[in-house]
Amino acid sequence: MTTTLGTASARPGEMDTGRLEVGETRDGGSVGLPVAVVNGASSGKTLYMQAASDGDELNGVGVIQRVVPRLDPAELSGTILIVGIVNYHAFQVAEHRNPIDDTKMNRAYPGNENGTSSERIAAATFDAATRADLILDLHQGSTSQMLDEVRVRCGKRHRLHDQCLELAKAFGCGYVLDQKGPDGQLARTGPDEGIPTVDPELGGAVGWDEESIRKGVEGVFNVLRYYGFLEGNQPLETQTRASGFEQYGAPAGGLVTLEKDLGDRVSPGETIFTVTTPFGEPKAEVTADSGGIFWRARRLPQVATGEYVCSVGTDIGQY
Repeated sequence: MTTTLGTASARPGEMDTGRLEVGETRDGGSVGLPVAVVNGASSGKTLYMQAASDGDELNGVGVIQRVVPRLDPAELSGTILIVGIVNYHAFQVAEHRNPIDDTKMNRAYPGNENGTSSERIAAATFDAATRADLILDLHQGSTSQMLDEVRVRCGKRHRLHDQCLELAKAFGCGYVLDQKGPDGQLARTGPDEGIPTVDPELGGAVGWDEESIRKGVEGVFNVLRYYGFLEGNQPLETQTRASGFEQYGAPAGGLVTLEKDLGDRVSPGETIFTVTTPFGEPKAEVTADSGGIFWRARRLPQVATGEYVCSVGTDIGQY
């Protein structure tokens, strides 16, 4: 059976690329998201995968750029639907939010086909995503430094929580944040439609980071093997899971010195960063409220009072 996404159309054993129209630019030109359909020669599940719903989060685009040329439809069972760049307008100007309506795209799902620019894009991509049996929404920690991790955002009481955890484990980044996400995230709304959905957060970079992209490519192929799209046994490996997330801001303005590296264990009361003047004079020392793992941190050393500095993953366990 021929499978179509936008202008991309592929019969079994074929692959095609095209565009998914989502509106027009300010000069009246068509806005089309780059899409691909990989239709396996054999029947099977359907995987939906997307990247850059936040326009400056490019590691996911790097993953797709490297995954698609390695896919051979003749060896694939099932179908892969891909939207390579979701937040078209933000991607063009390398910004996080859609500049047309100043909206964070990953708060707009399931969207509205008659709504704002972001709502229309969300509606079009959600329509594609809900054709699938599994959803991978590729992200990164914006331009911050962050661990490579997978986020399960449906919440522990959700009927698909265990299935989302299984998908995160199959992706296999090593770290999982299992915490209910904000309204409007695809990783929240996908499970509500009965589709296991996770949000791989592939590090954080200005531009993209080759190591995080490598882990993302590996994660996609882990999923393809585990769920039977590709042949080969894919064992599940134990993941380190955080169920909480504490963020720390600067109590004073100045220059930050981080006392921890990403992935370091943190004990309650332990110093995680200091703030000094430009002359090295101490202004503040910030200690951890809870034990956990040093998860994410800003890149730039200069901060104003109250500005974000870092995050610690808490309630640590393994599964």
